[in-house]
Amino acid sequence: MPPGTSPRDRRVSQRIGAIAESATLKVDAKAKALKAEGRPVIGFGAGEPDFPTPAYIVEAAVEACRDPGAHRYTPAGGLPELRKAIADKTLRDSGLQVEPSQVLVTNGGKQAIYEAFAAMIDPGDEVIVPAPYWTTYPEAIQLAGGVPVAVFADETQGYKVTVEQLEGARTERTKVLLFVSPSNPTGAVYTADEIRAIGRWVEDNDLWALTDEIYEHLVYDGVETGSLPVLCPYLQDNCVVVNGVAKTYAMTGWRVGWMIGPKDLVAASANLQSHATSNVANVSQRAALAAVTGDLTAVEAMKTAFDRRRRTIVSMLNEIEGVLCPMPEGAFYAYPSVKGLLGKEYDGRTIDTSAELAEYILDTAEVAVVPGEAFGSPGYLRLSYALGDDDLVEGITRLQKLFS
Repeated sequence: MPPGTSPRDRRVSQRIGAIAESATLKVDAKAKALKAEGRPVIGFGAGEPDFPTPAYIVEAAVEACRDPGAHRYTPAGGLPELRKAIADKTLRDSGLQVEPSQVLVTNGGKQAIYEAFAAMIDPGDEVIVPAPYWTTYPEAIQLAGGVPVAVFADETQGYKVTVEQLEGARTERTKVLLFVSPSNPTGAVYTADEIRAIGRWVEDNDLWALTDEIYEHLVYDGVETGSLPVLCPYLQDNCVVVNGVAKTYAMTGWRVGWMIGPKDLVAASANLQSHATSNVANVSQRAALAAVTGDLTAVEAMKTAFDRRRRTIVSMLNEIEGVLCPMPEGAFYAYPSVKGLLGKEYDGRTIDTSAELAEYILDTAEVAVVPGEAFGSPGYLRLSYALGDDDLVEGITRLQKLFS
């Protein structure tokens, strides 16, 4: 057998080998490694609140650890009481009424996204993905056999796609629209009227929609927005909602997300999960139960801090010549255009791309940011302002000095 043709020579399958590493986690890991070496790196990379998980949620987990019943398997789809609580919380927070059987508890939002796409699409089906997009979306679509089709909206559009752009990207293979508001990475928030227009387009073209609402509680400036299946109730039988406790309750490490959708799609996704991971960790589910049944006092306190940091980071970034940063209306990300900084020489080195710029910033100013290439939009940087106020000011001050 000629060299390279043995099955054993194909060390990694093409399907898995094509998956790119998460750019945000890569930047975060590098920043933490440099910190461990003693370097004073300030990280704007990871979308992770700097607040501790609220104490009442932690106490619920401690109690669960002491309960032998929490040491066992739960149904693969989640604790029945948690699925009911998520249904109740969804009605309370967004106005969407669903049954517990329409809820699947997953190991974080990423698993919900992958399983939803795996259940919705067949090989070759196209999914329209507004860009800038979160780095995981295209990978999850491709892993499920689908084809991501990016539709780009820049800062002049507030990073929001139009119905005309969506229609221009639609083909006979289009099956799903991915819709995200508030957006990671841009912080863009679609208004209620914009959502209604997009929902009508989805319905008119007999498509599915997957809407990621993980940042639902982080909307600023009184923007009138809402949940896609609530504003467009005729879509409810062809719409999947993805959510979780990570961002709202500062529970990124607890790994609890969920998907909500039609019963047949949720049941199919639960079957997949039963073979992939079975249930989410029982103790984490008990903690999530405390989170979604509690009030939003702690959430509002965190939102107030994020709002303050939002205004600070945007103001400071816009003081840098060559940087243009719109004011985000949701989530906790600033997404400045840095095209005015490119094509220039810094310390004897010409920087032509935002990826090169992010590398230069980390090496020189010891500030970790994520380049726009990771989000399908070269020429931009993403900075999370979910870090302490002092670190935020220090980090952006370093950028101001670097490019002064």
